[in-house]
Amino acid sequence: MARRKGKSQRRIKDWQRAMSSDSMADKATSRGRLTRRAVKLPPYRLEAPQDNLELLPKTEGMVTGFFPGGAMVRVGGQVLLCGIAKTFRAPEGSSALAVGDEVTVAMALQEHLSVAAAGDKVRADGMILVRAPRRSALVRPQPRSAKRFDKYETQRLDKVLVANIDQLMIITSTCQPPLRPAGVDRFLIVAERGELAPLLVINKIDLEPADPAVVAGFVELGLKVICCSAVTGEGLEKLRAALAGRRSVLGGASGVGKSTLVNALIPGAAAATRGVRMKDERGRHTTAAARVYDLPPAPEGGPGGMIVDTPGIRELGIDLTAAQLPWYFPEFEEHGSRCHFKDCTHTHEPDCAVRTAVEAGTIPARRYGSYLRILETLL
Repeated sequence: MARRKGKSQRRIKDWQRAMSSDSMADKATSRGRLTRRAVKLPPYRLEAPQDNLELLPKTEGMVTGFFPGGAMVRVGGQVLLCGIAKTFRAPEGSSALAVGDEVTVAMALQEHLSVAAAGDKVRADGMILVRAPRRSALVRPQPRSAKRFDKYETQRLDKVLVANIDQLMIITSTCQPPLRPAGVDRFLIVAERGELAPLLVINKIDLEPADPAVVAGFVELGLKVICCSAVTGEGLEKLRAALAGRRSVLGGASGVGKSTLVNALIPGAAAATRGVRMKDERGRHTTAAARVYDLPPAPEGGPGGMIVDTPGIRELGIDLTAAQLPWYFPEFEEHGSRCHFKDCTHTHEPDCAVRTAVEAGTIPARRYGSYLRILETLL
């Protein structure tokens, strides 16, 4: 056993030595992998101010990111590294903190910050005391894992990706990967549940024009649609006008060009981008965590707005019951009241007015098909 253990250790050292060489690094880059850049991260543990937090000056700010043991909070034009007070408690029934949360921070005294600047100790710029109630939220059900959850626990946990946002930009592409209307339908449900105004952005029209029938179908639902190209710039002025003065969050599958759109809209954003896998035309995750960007002011002096880029979502879980789902298909409402059964699922029941409307073409067959696919995941 000792001999075998020694061999294993030698293999590990040989592998580490090989990976540190330039030849192995070149091979990794040639395979299309992202090379990690050296990033200076905040300290793992910040030292809280020694003063009574209640006696320190308070200020309001917005959470823009996280690091182990704390959060980055934007106050005015600066970003503070803040710890979280031991007395912090999230409102009942909701998660603790998310990007976009508005929080109250107890600011460290100036003499403590001066000591930290001199390199004596790592001190927090402030401590987060409380957060305000959320006006809106982009929420995704947490994936269940036997390592993290009790398999007998039936309660689903929700992960708040972004809070206090005005609108959800549903980013799709005409090709590479192709536009999937069913995926847009799921985002429309998420937007309505989170009280976000939906905005459909169809990217990559430089590679292939958007299907007029698909665009018309979404416009008939009352959805605002903007077709653009992050590469050529076509349609970006219209998109900037829709984002001006608003807090927007990007949502969409990996590979549709969310980060590329950010780079096109915001000079100097330098958001990392990657191409799609050509074998299946699916995106590869590039954005690892939510990141906040400020849009430049309009040329005429109007407000710029704010964009939050989120990690790509290939499959968007929806935490609904089968009975609630029809409420998120507004075209069903007029006909559903005429169904023979009040609890009609619009799948197999006799005298179903919704199915009759689908057969007559009053309700689009594509939307009904999307309803059935989502319903299968809820039963």
